[in-house]
Amino acid sequence: MADTLRLEVVTPTHRVLEGRASEVRIPGALGELGVLPGHTPLLTSLGTGELKWTEGTTQGRLVVQGGFAEVQPDAVTVLATIAETVEQIDVAAAREALEAAREGLKTAAAEDFDRLDAALRLAEARLGAAGGR
Repeated sequence: MADTLRLEVVTPTHRVLEGRASEVRIPGALGELGVLPGHTPLLTSLGTGELKWTEGTTQGRLVVQGGFAEVQPDAVTVLATIAETVEQIDVAAAREALEAAREGLKTAAAEDFDRLDAALRLAEARLGAAGGR
């Protein structure tokens, strides 16, 4: 069994990350999933949050939303609708989006709730990830 996993994160438009990791933490739709080399194969839907990985003493993170993650004993492949590096996050825009989503949720019609909730979660994940910059 290898000591590391191949980690790849892609969106419909580009490859965001390709590298090695000794541990990966995935924001699944039902909660966070920790993956180590040798993990049992699985396929899970992504939630919204920070995808974190460790390689040696280096730690990395991305914000992801929507899509799927495939786990194999030696690899993790993430196919995300949105994936952003910490450096790509516009903190001011994320704060504005957070406030707009909070305000919108106060009076949201049922058909708008899921969209506003997703916007709120994405803004929170962006601000959480950017807070560590």
